[in-house]
Amino acid sequence: MLVGRIDGPMTFRLICQPAMATMLAIRAGLKDAREGRPPYLWQAIMEPAGRSELVQKAWKDVRRVFWLAIALDVVYELIVHHWVYPVQAAIVASTLAIVPYLVFRGLTNRLVSRWQHGRRH
Repeated sequence: MLVGRIDGPMTFRLICQPAMATMLAIRAGLKDAREGRPPYLWQAIMEPAGRSELVQKAWKDVRRVFWLAIALDVVYELIVHHWVYPVQAAIVASTLAIVPYLVFRGLTNRLVSRWQHGRRH
């Protein structure tokens, strides 16, 4: 049922939600690079003491996109399946909102940091 969501009604969400998460991630990644922080996911894995604070800050950025993804997927499920599958909605929301955020926040930080480092030398 997850693969079937690629086509059909409401396919716009498959583009809009990752795009919104990516924009938020780029903004956060730029801020991370300006402040000289390591890439987000790397920092979360390697520094367990500050992990909860990192997760809270990331959740603050991405929570609206995540809940919007949940809501739109529930609407999709009601239209197509006439039933709500909460676990599938959570999987789709995570895939559309959280995964792009994590990937692009770290990637942006890394690219900007390298670019800034190259300009200094």
